[in-house]
Amino acid sequence: MLAITTAWQSTDNSTELRRVTIERRELRDDDLAVRVDYCGVCHSDLHAIHGLVGKATKGLVPGHEFTGTVTDIGPAVTGFAPGDRVAVGTVVDSCGKCAMCRVGQENYCLEGPVTTYGGKDRVDGTTTQGGYSREYIVRSSFAYPLPEGLDPAAAAPLLCAGITVWEPLRAAGVGQGSTVAVAGLGGVGHLGVKFAVALGAEVTVLSRTPDKAADARALGATELVDTTDEAQLAAAAGRFDFILDTISAPHDLAPLLDLLALDGTLSVVGAPLPTQVPLMLLTRGRRKLTSSGTGGRRGTAEMLAFAAERGIVADIERVPSTQVSEALDRLERNEVRYRFVLDLADLEEAPGSAD
Repeated sequence: MLAITTAWQSTDNSTELRRVTIERRELRDDDLAVRVDYCGVCHSDLHAIHGLVGKATKGLVPGHEFTGTVTDIGPAVTGFAPGDRVAVGTVVDSCGKCAMCRVGQENYCLEGPVTTYGGKDRVDGTTTQGGYSREYIVRSSFAYPLPEGLDPAAAAPLLCAGITVWEPLRAAGVGQGSTVAVAGLGGVGHLGVKFAVALGAEVTVLSRTPDKAADARALGATELVDTTDEAQLAAAAGRFDFILDTISAPHDLAPLLDLLALDGTLSVVGAPLPTQVPLMLLTRGRRKLTSSGTGGRRGTAEMLAFAAERGIVADIERVPSTQVSEALDRLERNEVRYRFVLDLADLEEAPGSAD
């Protein structure tokens, strides 16, 4: 029997989401039914709502970083039981057979990963609908036990923002002695600072908002470089082994490339659309330009274990889901420090409008 649940849905590329009822698929043998407790509000949700990432926008239910509680399991499920706390991220299925899947990078599945919303279910072809809802059905191998000690609301953004910074930091070998800069101190960037510091790097924040300097130091960074100040940029030229660019708005990459040391790497993870790549600037010092798209199952499990060991969670503003439209609008204006998280408990109430 199909499950009926309540969700927040966008139409006409609008951030004025409507509360609606949606159908979830029948529980398959290897599925979990999850009551969604907390879901982060990601900037890529705005990209999707505005039609910038190729997802169908009609009837879109966003949300791809959430924590919740298992309410039911399929007969083939092992390792989970009703009542368990779980976390779900940006990918909910993959082919499991290609070269990428075999090395634990299901996010790069050569047949195409199934995304948490706006994706195509591999079994029945339906469009996936995201975590801005009270219930979610997920293949058990793409759910993660939520470690004890992690607050479920503050941990929800780890499943997108957290893994988005974790994978490139690990791929670059960031650790003790590394000099790292994080460009942009927002929902993704502030977790980039936390993880880089915990890995042993000396971290600098690059921001056009100098009044975030105290926040940067509180997160563990040694300083903030004001990217609107030419003198500060000149003083930082050639200084960093690795720059993590988390800025979601379109911006010039050239000033960031000039801050790299010999063989330094700029990793652009903020999905600034559109982006122009200044290829000739890479020749100055054998600079490397790369990117990363969330993470696979292996990396996500490692990230959650590391976060639990070091006590790393997002700095959040928790809001009832009835305020989802306000949260999206404020996010678009960069009026949050540093991640909105929706509390979905209010979806137990009768459906109505966000107003």
